[in-house]
Amino acid sequence: MAENHQTARFAPVRYTVSFQDARTHYVSVQALLPTGGKAEIEAFLPVWTPGSYLIREYSRHLESVSATSADGTPLPSSKTRKNRWRVEPGGSSEIRLSYRVYCREMSVRTNWVEGSFAFLNGAPTFLTLPELRDQPHEIQLNLPPDWSTSVTGLTGCGAPHCYRAESYDALVDSPILCGNPALYTFNLDGVLHVLANEGEHGVWDGPRAAADAETLVRQHSSLFGPLPYARYAFLNLLVEARGGLEHRNSMCVMTSRWATRTRRAYHGWLHLVAHEFFHVWNVKRLRPVELGPFDYENENYTRSLWVAEGITDYYGPLMVRRAGLSTADEYLDSLSDTIRSLQSTPGRFMQSLEQSSWDAWIKLYRPDENSGNTTISYYTKGAVVAWLLDARIRRASGGARSLDDLMRAALVRYSGAAGFTSEEFKSLAADVAGAPLDDFFRRTVESTDELDYSEALNWFGLRFRNENRSGPTLGCEVRVDAGRLLIAKVPRDTPAFEAGLNVDDEVIAIDDFRIRADQLAQRLENYKPGDTVAVLVARRDVLRKFGVVLGREPSRAQLEIDPCAQHDHLTGWLNGD
Repeated sequence: MAENHQTARFAPVRYTVSFQDARTHYVSVQALLPTGGKAEIEAFLPVWTPGSYLIREYSRHLESVSATSADGTPLPSSKTRKNRWRVEPGGSSEIRLSYRVYCREMSVRTNWVEGSFAFLNGAPTFLTLPELRDQPHEIQLNLPPDWSTSVTGLTGCGAPHCYRAESYDALVDSPILCGNPALYTFNLDGVLHVLANEGEHGVWDGPRAAADAETLVRQHSSLFGPLPYARYAFLNLLVEARGGLEHRNSMCVMTSRWATRTRRAYHGWLHLVAHEFFHVWNVKRLRPVELGPFDYENENYTRSLWVAEGITDYYGPLMVRRAGLSTADEYLDSLSDTIRSLQSTPGRFMQSLEQSSWDAWIKLYRPDENSGNTTISYYTKGAVVAWLLDARIRRASGGARSLDDLMRAALVRYSGAAGFTSEEFKSLAADVAGAPLDDFFRRTVESTDELDYSEALNWFGLRFRNENRSGPTLGCEVRVDAGRLLIAKVPRDTPAFEAGLNVDDEVIAIDDFRIRADQLAQRLENYKPGDTVAVLVARRDVLRKFGVVLGREPSRAQLEIDPCAQHDHLTGWLNGD
């Protein structure tokens, strides 16, 4: 938005949110907007929300937008763009916009409302005026009689379920959970933290999760120093979905209520919480210069999401390990999974880390069956490169400094309103390492060169153990749909790719023998790599036969401690010493 923001002459924007239609997934919103005496104003709704780099067109869920003066007199209004409404105040100093929002998209970036609880984000819910972005915005929630609680990172106004944001940016950055969640609190250095679990149902272990969340907060504080907020809210939705989104003094995460029942699933939740909490510093205080102040109506391009998200993804499991909530072997398993994911993605030769960041708006959040052949994730490769950068800094400085020091230095130099450019971050990394890093960043961040793991392995005393698998494979991914065996993905340079098999081909027979949907692995056991088989498929109901030279299942590279190496560097890295 190009409008200049005024700062002094407007009263707060005031919203009233009602849930009388919660069972049908609707909320009703009334917004009182000061007009500043203008003859014409134009309200807008964002088309995306920070932390989620995709145009989501939130206004498609708004209904029945109408305008009146504060005393209820109807005012002329019209929709001027997909997400803008023009109103003629007719001399009124304040107008009321009334509308309904349909809320049934279960993600951390959108709204969900049902009879038992509601989760609201600011961007898809609250209309405002561009010139009011820097003014306070207040919310009054009118909860149903059987809901007792609302939890958010916003400051209370004094009345029940009334909250105040110092600006529209703060409002957008503060989701709200309403209903009857289970609440757990802890204080650290005089700062109150609230864990709100929606959907425990006697299955999720709330006390354990709260205790471990406190441990993670302490670990992060030991890395970065004093907590930079007055209060923090963990909004934990146990809704059989997955996702996480960071906010300045809160987070929303989604998982299964059964996740505390198995160690692997629970570690997944801990990694997610640690990732989102690391964002308290990396992104919410330290950010790429392009990510603020936001343009809520257009894409905000940056080449530095590998710093914002990739480095954060590296630290998520590492902070869990340093907090003593996982073992060294479990951490190495997690890092191995990340490396294998990258190394099995052909798109690593097609798209650099910086390109992945720049194209996040059109690629990462809009994957298709060919995405793995053409793109990489700045989360996945970013985390691997962060590990390599950590090793490079440690080795170049003789073990005196690490990626920890780089993140602390960047926070001091570039946090707040400044932000950093890609070149500034790279330059600071070289300063911390005490050595040039131009070639390192050219190979790892700017190009599609294959990554070299040798330096990190040598420094930390690790090695790859290749778990060789000798079985034959078509090389494609399959799925079962209504009893049919369908090809789901065809990675580049695999037997299926070379033979011309396509996504959505239905595999019917191999060597003229019918194959059922659950028989592929069993049938392939009768062959060996290098054998040529005739694969009969139905492509849009037309039968076609392809000769496929079977390949060998790829080996699994697993990180392990090298018994012949020194391990002082490994211990310091894993313990945060």
